[in-house]
Amino acid sequence: MSKHPPADISLFAPRILGPAALQALKKLDPRSLVRNPVIFTTAVAAALATVLTAREGLAGGPTVWIGLQITAWLWITVLFANFAEAVAEGRGKARADSFRATRQTARAKALVLPGNRALWEGKDLDRVEPGELILVEAGDIVPTDGEIVEGIASVDESAITGESAPVIREAGGDRSSVTGGTRLVSDWLVVKVTARPGQTFLDRMIALVEGAKRQKTPNEIALDILLAGLTLVFLVVVVTLPFFAAWSGTTVPMVYLVALFVTLIPTTIGGLLSAIGIAGMDRLIKANVVAKSGRAVEAAGDIDVLLLDKTGTITFGNRMADAFVTAPGVAERDLAEAAWLASLADETPEGKSIVELAVRRFRFHDDAVRTTATFVPFTAHTRMSGADLAGGGVVRKGAVDAVLAQAGRTHAGRTDPALESAVRRIATSGGTPLAVSRDGVVLGVVHLKDVVKPGIRERFAELRRMGIRTVMITGDNPLTAAAIAAEAGVDDVLAEATPEKKLALIRAEQADGRLVAMCGDGSNDAPALAQADVGVAMNSGTPAAKEAGNLIDLDSDPTKLIEIVMVGKQLLISRGALTTFSIANDVAKYFAILPALFVAAYPGLAVLDVMGLGTPQSAILSAIVFNALVIVALIPIALKGVRYTPASASALLSRNLLVYGLGGLVAPFVGIKLIDLVVDLLHLA
Repeated sequence: MSKHPPADISLFAPRILGPAALQALKKLDPRSLVRNPVIFTTAVAAALATVLTAREGLAGGPTVWIGLQITAWLWITVLFANFAEAVAEGRGKARADSFRATRQTARAKALVLPGNRALWEGKDLDRVEPGELILVEAGDIVPTDGEIVEGIASVDESAITGESAPVIREAGGDRSSVTGGTRLVSDWLVVKVTARPGQTFLDRMIALVEGAKRQKTPNEIALDILLAGLTLVFLVVVVTLPFFAAWSGTTVPMVYLVALFVTLIPTTIGGLLSAIGIAGMDRLIKANVVAKSGRAVEAAGDIDVLLLDKTGTITFGNRMADAFVTAPGVAERDLAEAAWLASLADETPEGKSIVELAVRRFRFHDDAVRTTATFVPFTAHTRMSGADLAGGGVVRKGAVDAVLAQAGRTHAGRTDPALESAVRRIATSGGTPLAVSRDGVVLGVVHLKDVVKPGIRERFAELRRMGIRTVMITGDNPLTAAAIAAEAGVDDVLAEATPEKKLALIRAEQADGRLVAMCGDGSNDAPALAQADVGVAMNSGTPAAKEAGNLIDLDSDPTKLIEIVMVGKQLLISRGALTTFSIANDVAKYFAILPALFVAAYPGLAVLDVMGLGTPQSAILSAIVFNALVIVALIPIALKGVRYTPASASALLSRNLLVYGLGGLVAPFVGIKLIDLVVDLLHLA
């Protein structure tokens, strides 16, 4: 089995080029061509040129040789356009094949009796139904998607995400989801199956990255209409030229007019349009984001407002130890050691975080302590945990009132005022204070807080530079919500949010004409994810959230939306840039070719013949060759995308007009002239 898909699939890998060339021929089927109006029109023109050239050959006419070359290059233009689309599709299929290779024909270990890991039976995957419990042990491939109900294990998810470092998955919290195709590195898990046979996340991912199956987006459809309109305009122009030529006392062979028509219509963007859309979804896959629709990718490039669920998205979800706040006269190390000892038997996420913080700060080791101390586990009844040490010491950690009561004190009694102030300050900031005592003396408190994920403030600042307003939505009270929002650096906050309030906020923003993106991971986020224009569900989230979203982040990183926005903007900018280049090309070719065609009848046109093309025949042939080759030259840009950097819309427009508008005007003059020199040198016309 392939351990993980390649980090990238090169633009012109041999395994893609061969099948793409074959697909380009298969796409000559009119039923395939008709989906692209411009290229379909080009194919019709090529067929007409074939008939005209054949008729000219039978009649022994003088334009047979030039007609054969024009006809060949017209068909090559169609094939190059098909090839561009086939390369993009091939990259999607190659990536899908690499995902498909992560499957293994293993059988699921279905538990016969819940709670008894020793008793299981092997089952074919097509017989495993949602709700069944399966056992996955170290070295096993997770056979299907599910939720962990028991156990904790290190899971290699490189087959899905491409990340080489294993991650911890455990029952409860926001790391309880596992994906079929991943592999357990250690320990074991009991997993509740959530996917039906053939409908796993991996199955859906394979189908989604098959670019050939994607539907056109509204933006693409609108652009198709624009291109069709331009094609009709140039059709009218070319159809009127024979009458103009007759009026001028000259004639223009019909095959020249066919070639002229193809060089003038926007074949460049028409040939690359499908490739641009397919490549956009492929770039998201490289960023470990699966798009359920091309519409979501495009919408991501235009979003104005981003809503993020706090718990599990902006923060880690569980309250975690953040600081040790000492009572007057107590060293921080002494407080940390007592808190560490009192938390060794606390299996709650909070207790584990205290142990982790103490070990990280002071390098405590518990091997000897575990064999000599008597531990008191945390219970909901006592709201404390602790340890009775071998030397007679007693340490306790827990809710402030519980620890004070155990120590024989009360809030109104002998509690130090400085400690009371620290407790109030922590509670006011939205945190949770846990008191720590040793031998009846309160040493201080542990500050528990909902920890903001690292680096998220900087990423929100980057979103702000893109013109995107961020809003944190949470069920916390306004005071706690405001404190976390300030730490995370979001622009606005919706506190005490219910699913109904989230929906109302999204609908209000949409009613004002804004595009809204939503990041979430819980079932209570599902309605908002479904309503948003772009719904990004975390892969570590619940099945309901992943079903409602139209994008799924395999890394469960809310800041990934920056990459999603970048890909969306890159897709839109790439399409706009290449459209600008194509239209500018057409304008340049119009003014480059017509003077060469009619300069004999109207010598005054010589001043416009800036390229000094050899003959009308070489002008037409050079233009048709350039028209075909420019499609191939632009395939890398279509697949990689035009680079996007955060800037205002006017700045982006100015840059695109300068680079691609001016480039589109200049390129035909240079390219056609060079080809014309070669045509003259080889006496092709």
